[in-house]
Amino acid sequence: MGGILMGLIECFPFLAHVARGKWMAFYAAMMVMVGAGTIYVYPSYSQQIKHTLRYDEAGMSKISYSRLLGQCLGVFNGIIVELIPAWLGLFLGAVMNLGGYFPTWLAVTGQIPRPKVWQMCFYIAVATNSVNFTQTIAIVSSVNNFPMNRGVVVGLLKGALGLSGAIITQFCYGIYGHDAKGGLLLICALLPASVSLLFMFTVRNIVKNIGRQPNELRVFLSFFYFTILLALFLMVTMLLEEFKIDHQTQAAAAHTKTAIVMVVITLLFLPFILVIKEEATIWKQVIVEKLPQALLKMPVVDSSSTTQHNNRSISSCFANIFKNKPERGEDHTILQAILSADMFYIIMLSLCGYGSAITFNEQLRPIGLALQYHKRLIESVIPLMSIWNYYGRVYSGFVSELLLTKWKLSRSIMMSALLLMQCFGLLLIAFPISPNTYYVASVILGFTYGGQITLILCMTLELFGTKHTATLFNISKLVHPLWKYLFNTKLTQFLYAREAAKNVPHGRMDASTLKDLTCTGTHCFRGSFSILAAIAFIGALVSLRFARRTREFYQGDIYKRFR
Repeated sequence: MGGILMGLIECFPFLAHVARGKWMAFYAAMMVMVGAGTIYVYPSYSQQIKHTLRYDEAGMSKISYSRLLGQCLGVFNGIIVELIPAWLGLFLGAVMNLGGYFPTWLAVTGQIPRPKVWQMCFYIAVATNSVNFTQTIAIVSSVNNFPMNRGVVVGLLKGALGLSGAIITQFCYGIYGHDAKGGLLLICALLPASVSLLFMFTVRNIVKNIGRQPNELRVFLSFFYFTILLALFLMVTMLLEEFKIDHQTQAAAAHTKTAIVMVVITLLFLPFILVIKEEATIWKQVIVEKLPQALLKMPVVDSSSTTQHNNRSISSCFANIFKNKPERGEDHTILQAILSADMFYIIMLSLCGYGSAITFNEQLRPIGLALQYHKRLIESVIPLMSIWNYYGRVYSGFVSELLLTKWKLSRSIMMSALLLMQCFGLLLIAFPISPNTYYVASVILGFTYGGQITLILCMTLELFGTKHTATLFNISKLVHPLWKYLFNTKLTQFLYAREAAKNVPHGRMDASTLKDLTCTGTHCFRGSFSILAAIAFIGALVSLRFARRTREFYQGDIYKRFR
């Protein structure tokens, strides 16, 4: 008995070390991102809201816009995150998520009176805005803990967020089935909040960092393999669900759904074994063997220089906006970054890339119907977009980091390649050449959209420093509603309606007819997506110009301040 007790006492410091380690912090950040994907399941629960609460199309349009507004106001979340501890930010995110989705679930299930449209808009905006707290804290803390592998870190975390929509959907189907009233909304309310509260004190900046391990990239590759396995499993599962055997018994279907949920949970916990292994290596080689020598060689911090640095840091944020600005890679103030030419290039890239990709996502179902694809194929392509999005986010992080490390190539080079691929995918929609065009285009555009998200965030971190990462990370989101309005509403929907109107006799044109116009044929999106392809091509050229502009910076050692 005494031996067991002594073993537990000796084991406790190691467990405490694991809980405080940076690998555990990274794993916790991944789990937080996995729970933060409620923004990707809006098309599913919006149908429940519409049919149960009987909102008209105008009301649903307002609710959809409030969802986008909640996502795009993340810059304010970023400013708040810079002023409060990480645990408080995760707590606020959990409270907002629960405060937005839980009343929505109560309304859909009839437990509270039917909310007015503006009330539902408020609930959805609060719920979607909560994600900005969780993902900002997860990404910022992980980048600070692993600054020399930021591309890989951002890719893995953004990839986990991309997979989260499919994971949440599988949890809902496994627990409630396809016909559960409000089941998805309850999962959206409880799962993200529970994960954020569980890891509230784990996701943070590791102040007493032991330095960079020589095998960091190998460990991240192991994380990558685990996520690939999870993505493949989800992809196969979703395909089998869409083409399931109809004569399967109800009991067998229930057992299958439960088994799928258990496999997903197991795959999510497998990387924890990797965390234990790496923290055990650090415990043995650094904490136990080298810590005394490291303490003897620890440099003494000059308090006077630190005070002078702090005094400089609290100088006016309006100073040195246009003159005497920091060099690329050094910490910029928020105004210095926003008003810089480099930020203008980044916003232009988001215009040419995000704008057309968001439009394709919004028009995914009408495109399939216009090209006369079977509804089952369309329904299978929509959830698979999250898988292609995941691959783009992860691969762009790893590949761009490899190009940067081996050949000193700017991430803008890969951005140009992605935009050229996106141009080709958009042309496939404008000029479909085979029966499989719709599926191939969804793969290309899902992959390129995910890759751009990772690359733009990495470029922002590298060019403007990490001091205000939380705020700058959300800057580009501010213009997403504008891109959606210009490209989706004013361009694509307008040209779609014009093409559909050609099939209606002039004598029958009235307000009700115009409202319900539908277009069938390859010509429906030809004009709009040709224009979007041209814009993506212009974006590729702009990205090449940006690569030339920042070539000298990337030819140097951009990680020298972290060595």
